[in-house]
Amino acid sequence: MSPRSKLPESIQAQVRQRAGYLCEYCHASEQWQYVQFTVDHVVPLSLGGVDDLENLALACFHCNRRKTNRLTAIDPQSNKEAPLFNPRQQNWREHFVWSANGLLILGLTAIGRATVAALLLNRERVISIRAADKEIGRHPPEDDPIQAGT
Repeated sequence: MSPRSKLPESIQAQVRQRAGYLCEYCHASEQWQYVQFTVDHVVPLSLGGVDDLENLALACFHCNRRKTNRLTAIDPQSNKEAPLFNPRQQNWREHFVWSANGLLILGLTAIGRATVAALLLNRERVISIRAADKEIGRHPPEDDPIQAGT
């Protein structure tokens, strides 16, 4: 497919189902959003990525917009460049943990911290949404239990 072509609906459906209808970066649930999530190219087409399932991830509008065509970002702890989280090659729980109150995503590694910072995974609006969702039992996602954070 050319860089401007739309992915077939069947591929998009496979990506959504594999992700459990969660943004693979911030773990927001597509179910409660007004806008359908985007199928993101983990390695952007502009950097040699392809339209293969192993290069596609489900991303909410905000994570996709912040990621753009980047593969790296600065780890705020070390102030060094680190790769962004790759949901096709890495396990979310190895790089991130929910804070004790379940409202913040904390980076456990340079990859996690760089991704949290670059994608603004804890922007004010998403924290408010998580808090409201938590009050009515929609957060954290059922298959993503809160883990003790620091």
